[in-house]
Amino acid sequence: MLFLKLFLVPLFLGIISLAGKYLGPNFAGWLAGLPVIVGPILLLVAIDQGPLFAGASAVFTLATVGAVMGFAVGYAWCATRVNWPLAALGGLTAWFVMAALIFAVAWTLLTATAFAALALFVAPRIFPKSAAVTKPAPLPHGELFLRMAVGGLLTFCVATYAASLGERLSGIAALAPVLTPVLAVFIHRRSGADHAIALLRGLSRGLITLAVFVATVAWCLPQWGTPVSFSIAVAVALLLHGFALWRAKIKQ
Repeated sequence: MLFLKLFLVPLFLGIISLAGKYLGPNFAGWLAGLPVIVGPILLLVAIDQGPLFAGASAVFTLATVGAVMGFAVGYAWCATRVNWPLAALGGLTAWFVMAALIFAVAWTLLTATAFAALALFVAPRIFPKSAAVTKPAPLPHGELFLRMAVGGLLTFCVATYAASLGERLSGIAALAPVLTPVLAVFIHRRSGADHAIALLRGLSRGLITLAVFVATVAWCLPQWGTPVSFSIAVAVALLLHGFALWRAKIKQ
């Protein structure tokens, strides 16, 4: 499990960053929708606290998709007017306000699914307009490793302390603002607001896979336990993400 905390997330951050360099920020944002952070965190919670606790936490994680979309939209709109520090502040403020509201509600799997679906439907339609991004973002090697180090440190902290926070907070913490802010800030700082907005717009599409993964975990855990539930959720997520990529290529 220590390997997952220290190496898996930084590795994925590196892969996403390189995807942004060679394939563009929109594709990188879509790739960031894979549950590579939330999956290991929920798995650690299930191992440490049991499947029932983790299943209840996953319901709040699912609802927190709405907070992630709040960050994405908030950052994107701020990025059209201010530089990256203030855009990050605006996005994080939106995330924490949404997270506080989510914490206050007694979610069920049905209501959390409906809320996440609503957020994923609305958010892509209220992003600000931006110039089309035609050139991939430059990515110096030093910055690549810095992104990976920051993401690994933040994820280690979240995964280490999430299970001690209770079902609600541990579920919300599983989607704490780690991967998305790191990617958005670095790409905004290096390549400008249009690249950051393209990344976040791609994320809003890719998060459908993450939401389906978390919903599958929440539904399966109380019935089938940890190994079977996560195996099913991973298979469903990979199939869905692969189908989305294939469909996107067909449309081109």
